[in-house]
Amino acid sequence: MKLSRKWLQEFVDVGPVSDRDFAEAMTISGSKVEVTEDLGAEIKNVVVGRIDKMERHPDSDHMWVCQIDIGQDEPVQIVTGAWNIHEGDLVPVAKDNSWLPGGKHITRGNLRGVKSKGMLCSLKELNLDERDFPYAVITAAALLNDYKPIDPAKPSIPADIQPGHKIFGPVVCGRVVSLSSAGENGWSCGVDIGGSLQSFFTPCCNVHEGDLVAYNTKAHTLCTLADLRAEQKEFPHCIPDGIFVLHEDCKPGDDIRPVIGADDHVVEFEITPNRPDCLSVIGLAREAAATFDKPLKLHDPEVKGGADGSLPELLDVETPDGDLCPRYTARMVRNVKIAPSPKWMRERLRANGVRPINNIVDITNYVMLEYGQPMHAFDYRYVQGGKIVVRRAKAGEKLTTLDNNLRELTPDMLVIADDTRAVGLAGVMGGLNSEIVEDTADVVFESANFDGACIRKTALALGMRTEASAKFEKGLDILNTLPAVNRACELVELLGAGEVVDGVIDILNYVPNPVTVKFEPEKMNRFLGVDIPEEDMRKTLAALGFGLEGDVITVPSWRSDVEHWSDIAEEAARFYGYNNIPNTLSAGLNERRGWNPVQQAENAAGALCRGMGYSEIITYSFISPAYYDKINLPADSPLRDSMKILNPLGEDTSIMRTTTLPSMLEILARNCHYRNKSARLYELGRTYFAKNDGSGMADEPKVLSLGAYGGGMDFFGMKGAVEAVLEGLRIDGFRFEAEAGNPSYHPGRCARVYRGGFLLGTLGQIHPAVAENYDVDCELYAAELDFNALLQSMGGTPVYEPLPRFPAVTRDIALVCDKCLPVGKLEECICRGAKGLLKAVNLFDVYTGKGVPEGKKSVAFNLELRADDRSLTSQEADEDVKGILDLLAKELDSVLR
Repeated sequence: MKLSRKWLQEFVDVGPVSDRDFAEAMTISGSKVEVTEDLGAEIKNVVVGRIDKMERHPDSDHMWVCQIDIGQDEPVQIVTGAWNIHEGDLVPVAKDNSWLPGGKHITRGNLRGVKSKGMLCSLKELNLDERDFPYAVITAAALLNDYKPIDPAKPSIPADIQPGHKIFGPVVCGRVVSLSSAGENGWSCGVDIGGSLQSFFTPCCNVHEGDLVAYNTKAHTLCTLADLRAEQKEFPHCIPDGIFVLHEDCKPGDDIRPVIGADDHVVEFEITPNRPDCLSVIGLAREAAATFDKPLKLHDPEVKGGADGSLPELLDVETPDGDLCPRYTARMVRNVKIAPSPKWMRERLRANGVRPINNIVDITNYVMLEYGQPMHAFDYRYVQGGKIVVRRAKAGEKLTTLDNNLRELTPDMLVIADDTRAVGLAGVMGGLNSEIVEDTADVVFESANFDGACIRKTALALGMRTEASAKFEKGLDILNTLPAVNRACELVELLGAGEVVDGVIDILNYVPNPVTVKFEPEKMNRFLGVDIPEEDMRKTLAALGFGLEGDVITVPSWRSDVEHWSDIAEEAARFYGYNNIPNTLSAGLNERRGWNPVQQAENAAGALCRGMGYSEIITYSFISPAYYDKINLPADSPLRDSMKILNPLGEDTSIMRTTTLPSMLEILARNCHYRNKSARLYELGRTYFAKNDGSGMADEPKVLSLGAYGGGMDFFGMKGAVEAVLEGLRIDGFRFEAEAGNPSYHPGRCARVYRGGFLLGTLGQIHPAVAENYDVDCELYAAELDFNALLQSMGGTPVYEPLPRFPAVTRDIALVCDKCLPVGKLEECICRGAKGLLKAVNLFDVYTGKGVPEGKKSVAFNLELRADDRSLTSQEADEDVKGILDLLAKELDSVLR
């Protein structure tokens, strides 16, 4: 859960607390902070500037020399190639010695002989896009003086074209003679079309006085590329990109970060499944108020209403499957005006990791973040019969969801339906058939509570876990639906996005009884081994929203994790401070136990490597920075961001390694220098990566490394060793993919190994240039396997099966396919094409040459087919092989040779 500290400030003022102190205090009180981020940390020395003067570059047909007022005594001169700016515009200016997101450093320089003391910035250069500032969308006119014909011998527009000359139909050539700003929407433009002056409004911002333009005399508009049916290369400066022209309340010299909303600090929390209330800004604000002993400022939504119509007459809601929908709350908004959300809402959404879309959709996302209650908005005109039915899906029922995928539903899934069909997948995603679009007029806001287990199973079955389903599956507060929908309607009125219909439809299928716990401070202190004053306990519980009358505690509805006095003791302890609880030795006896699962896996991996003839090595975890150069690691590689040792023994042991490859290559090279003809080595070692929480601690993932040379070792030998390790650890379904971008490995003899979406590791021949860095003239081979990924991919306890009772039938097939087609894809297709009889696929030949067409290769496989309950006939085997060959021909254009 990401939290904007500017947004948090609306609910609780924690004071001038640094990110590090805030993270430490919240973590100690039980809300673990993963990462803190200063959104504007990468932006330095960038300010607002006003363009006072623009002149065309003396040695360029597309550059401008601008004099920019940045709030200093003298303007600065900046050269730019952007054509969407004009005198008087406010723009972001990266001054000399400034920094932009991504580590881009801006300094003064010369552009074609003219000095430029900085750079004007686009949205992209500030790590923004048009959803953050919708008014920054650029509409570009086709400038005839910028025309470059595709075929110089056949230009579409004459080189000597003049104002008044006809281009086609009602479109003529015009010269811009006047231009003045008409606000953030466009320009008032005057165009001479050959003795006649035309004045009109245009959104095109790349025109300037003196430009030749294509003017449509019928529509009174300037023509774009689409209007002229032209290509981009014909008009190089007719592009929807350029400098970000500001329309914010700012002045020259202002720091750009507050202007674009980059003055916020974002804190990312790791929220445990038992605390879904903290998946909201209000929930975390409540925790922060208790942590810093500050008052919590909550707001009760106020909705004016008054739109035409009666909600009961416009909308009917039924919940026949009330066991899966404890509560369903809905309100309606009429006369909706779809538009971009205001800047403050877009900034908060973006800071919390949500992309702004439009005001209605943004309101539902905003409420979900603020209240922790997922919401959905339906276009009312598509709710047939004016009825919403929350029911189980029908067998074979289908729904196209908002991601444009057709989903086949089952009766154990919950849907939101109208009179005739499903319009949404409850708690997961809405349907495309009721999506909010630009001409939406009436909207139904849904705020409901669904059964968490049902939502989790639905999301898992369809492979579409969403932000909403992630919240519902943890179990949300049933009493939160009404405040959330009222907040959404309040925001609609605040943003002027529509008119709210009076009334609320609120169906409550389950009335939760409040949980009460006896308050026993002495018992809790004995349990904790501390002496927390009773008054402090009462104060903590009150700050967290618990009711307390005498010795009876009423648990708030959003704290479903509190059921017992020991839970109350935990609340008291975490705000008392776990670090304040004294250390005591355990009174129990230590027991000798066996290997844990991780140790068992480590032992198994080591035994597999030793069984293949690999000897174990143990190398130092601290290395020299020069090791990264020896393996040709790029200068900007994140692997170079190593933790430095404060008191190293020397430069050669001054950092903690982030990769085990240099250590393995050092040992292989040493053996080679000792004239050992071959070597097979392995190591299960750690790598070290600094945590981003300011603690100075490290993450220490383990890597299983293999290295070899000589003795007939080649790429396939190393690949076989990796396969043996994976199969020995009961990892199935893995695949190899060619890798050409790793600078440490030979680009044609390197592969990555995956299982599903997990990257298990990399293997291949070490790049000859790297081997030369180690003064080795033989081929070196290595593999790096992520041991944590191996652990997650390991199978369970093996199940033994009896030997087959019936004989196998074998068939050999030789396939002609594209030369570049991987054999693995052929094997995978063969397995899918089989009809249940295929037991094994073995590659035994790859051939190119005489008899095989150019650009093709012949790949031969031996297929083993067997039935478990009978002897196969030749006809059955041939039918299975025919199905395989048909699929190969259809999907991979591979045919029998």
